Amino acid sequence: MNKLDIKTRALVLRCLVEGNSIRATARLADVSKNTVNKLLIDAGKACSKFHDEHVRNVNASIIQCDEIWSFTYAKQKNVKTAKAAPDHAGDTWTWTALDSESKLIVSYMVGGRDSEYAIEFMDDLRSRLANRVQLTTDGHKAYLEAVEGAFGGDVDYAQLIKMYGGPTGSKGHEKKYSPAECTGIKKRSVEGNPVKSLVSTSHVERQNLTMRMHMRRFTRLTNAFSKKVENHSYAVALHFMYYNFVRVHQTLKVSPAMEAGLTDRLWDVSDIIALVEADGEAPKKRGPYKKRVSN
Repeated sequence: MNKLDIKTRALVLRCLVEGNSIRATARLADVSKNTVNKLLIDAGKACSKFHDEHVRNVNASIIQCDEIWSFTYAKQKNVKTAKAAPDHAGDTWTWTALDSESKLIVSYMVGGRDSEYAIEFMDDLRSRLANRVQLTTDGHKAYLEAVEGAFGGDVDYAQLIKMYGGPTGSKGHEKKYSPAECTGIKKRSVEGNPVKSLVSTSHVERQNLTMRMHMRRFTRLTNAFSKKVENHSYAVALHFMYYNFVRVHQTLKVSPAMEAGLTDRLWDVSDIIALVEADGEAPKKRGPYKKRVSN
């Protein structure tokens, strides 16, 4: 099989991580849609493996966690009537844990939103931290058991619970596109001694916007959704690799990985391509796919 040159592969990956769709990327790079999809899969696997092995022993002080919604193949309410819907069609949630100071995504996971996923997500987060942290989540009840099981008493944990009213300017059809208005918040200490002034989810919620801007399949009210949950997880892995190691954070002036001390230099997309090539040197037998993908 012919192999794309490094310049073309770099262009394809840059298009993908800057919010272009598979088809738009194929047109811009003058390659086939299947070629773009194959490179996305290879890059996603390599990035997931690198994150799992190297984003470890992270020194952090404030961790914020959140979940962002998307869907695979069809929205949950339409799965029953969808034609040839795959096994994991419907709601797909991406869990994220962000270090508030370095802006590093310490852990992420693609899957459902129930307690089983919350437990695995918190276990993975705890395994990557080098010290005790202050942890803030939203009011999702699944976090309570998950945090207790992963951290025990070795965490300062609080929940930020938001109360919502009707959408702003909710007259007429525009109410469908308007976010609900936050009418108040409640900070609830759960474990340890969290500093109330630091109880916030603002940074990780801002990361949700970054995800929707930089991954086309997260853009709402369009047809740019994931058709397969496997490819969704690969796109997420590529995004966080690019975000952590390649993209310069505007406030920090360096990448989150540099700020967190995980690397001493700013990476380039060519470094991701090198990971793909290194990962492809020793092909392994492919096993069955598991929806739960944690890093």
